Amino acid sequence: MKAGVGIMEQKFYDAMLDSPIIAAVKNFTGIEQCLKSEVKIVFVLFGDMCNIGGIIEQIKQANRIALVHIDLIEGLSTHEVAVDYIKKNTRADGIISTRMNMINRAKELSLYTVFRIFVLDSRAYQSIEKQKKQIKADVIEILPGVMPKIIRKIDKLSSKAVIAGGLISDKEDVIEALNAGAISVSTTNQEVWFM
Repeated sequence: MKAGVGIMEQKFYDAMLDSPIIAAVKNFTGIEQCLKSEVKIVFVLFGDMCNIGGIIEQIKQANRIALVHIDLIEGLSTHEVAVDYIKKNTRADGIISTRMNMINRAKELSLYTVFRIFVLDSRAYQSIEKQKKQIKADVIEILPGVMPKIIRKIDKLSSKAVIAGGLISDKEDVIEALNAGAISVSTTNQEVWFM
């Protein structure tokens, strides 16, 4: 276990260990399919402020952990009040965001947090290194997740657990990411959900 995992985050951390594949859903068909699988965590990558409560409710009724990628929900702003809206109007367990202000507000509201980082070049890696003490998220998700060498470096650099996301398309990708140090992988590839 990485340092800094608190009591509240333990359930989230344990769910990732027990079921290292996270279903990332981008439409209603994806929700229906992932709920037929044995995944324990669902990342919601679609919706709007009118339907997000119902989307989350469907996932919670299936006894899954639900996190909303708050940056992708139509009608919500980039201000912290959007996190308050998710907390007050849904049963979401947490949020995913590329914005530190959103992560910090979610932590204040006792939501699980995933800080999503796109590792596109060496500057992105250097940015993680500079910000590592400021990242208060429960876990870091790096995209694309098919870079075992980079996963290994970030896992060693960060005190936070790492999720590998993006471009995960088969069992080999999952195994390589987990062997490189990722605690879990997130994917929209429905075939991977049923592995």
